[in-house]
Amino acid sequence: MTEPAGAGQALPRAFLRVAGASVAQHQLGLVLALDCQRVICVARGMSPELIALQHAAEDAGLQFYVATDARQLSGLVTANDELLVIGDGLFADPAKVVSLFESRVPLVLTLPVESALAAGFERIDLNRAAAGLMRVPGHVAESLHELPADCDVPSALTRIALQSGVPMRDVPSAARVGTGWRLIRSEAEAYAVETEWLNEQLAETGGTSPGRSVARLAVLSLGSSLLHAGNASNALAIAVLAVIVMAGGFGWFGLIWGGFLFAAFASLLVEGVRLLRLAERQAMGQLPPVIPRSDALAWLVDATIGLLSLAAISRVPEESLISWIFPPTILMLLLVLVPNLLTGSIAAWIRDRAVLGVALALAALVGQVQITIEVLSIGLVLAALALPMRGQD
Repeated sequence: MTEPAGAGQALPRAFLRVAGASVAQHQLGLVLALDCQRVICVARGMSPELIALQHAAEDAGLQFYVATDARQLSGLVTANDELLVIGDGLFADPAKVVSLFESRVPLVLTLPVESALAAGFERIDLNRAAAGLMRVPGHVAESLHELPADCDVPSALTRIALQSGVPMRDVPSAARVGTGWRLIRSEAEAYAVETEWLNEQLAETGGTSPGRSVARLAVLSLGSSLLHAGNASNALAIAVLAVIVMAGGFGWFGLIWGGFLFAAFASLLVEGVRLLRLAERQAMGQLPPVIPRSDALAWLVDATIGLLSLAAISRVPEESLISWIFPPTILMLLLVLVPNLLTGSIAAWIRDRAVLGVALALAALVGQVQITIEVLSIGLVLAALALPMRGQD
């Protein structure tokens, strides 16, 4: 963490930010994916950014140390250790890296020299450049005592490892696709990688629908700013709760159509929460919880739509409670069940509560909510019966 982020800039390239997290925090996710036990950062000294990285590492259960030079690093590593060396500014996909180190043997990863030199990687021989990542035996670090204290540690360890007989392996071309393997050296490069990385992480899978497409477009347009501001998904989750309250307020005052529109808007925000939280977890190397926050918020949106539907259906005198609540209850249950049976865009459209909210708002304007609910319920049952089921050929 000693390389500056461009000429004349004091900020180390390790603390350039991509999707709200520093490059070093992305590397921490890589460290966690590779089951490391300790983190040793080579840095000139402590800084607020480094302290934040230390807290993140310790919260993840890792021991954290700072070495100010090569000799101090050598003193922190024993011959029995296994040393994973990550180059300054390396931005790599943890899933692709893990597959390269499955054998757990010492390995120096390399890149074809033609493209690697232009990308900022260091040449190690006529045809190869160091890929910025290697796994070497701990005894390799002992030779750092013989070098000047201010030497380039990753470069020195690479050459010592190769002289010690550690084998080289080219990073497969599939692992270098997109943002799979980049070296970030400046703000401009960080911004370019961020835009491409967000597009990759938020790619539409499992079919698309209008609501999902609108939410994804909004997150791709505003996500960088939100993520850099910090707590992006938390702020958007609070916005979801506020919009749900407003939807309930519209329903309370008899403006059912307005309530449905606000519920539709809340569903778009929920999808935004899901996408932003996905990016945040990927950046920090975090596993998803048992119940994601976006799922809990989606349940609230469903409950809001169900209650608004009840408010739009007049209860006939002497009609039983079960008869009154039956149409909206069946609709909401089918909306949860049927998408799990189907695949592709059909399932995505059924899951899209923004489309549902707009449809029910139009029905409320013409006073036909109950018949719309009944028609939708029949349509869902027919879709489950007529369309190919998940897992079928």
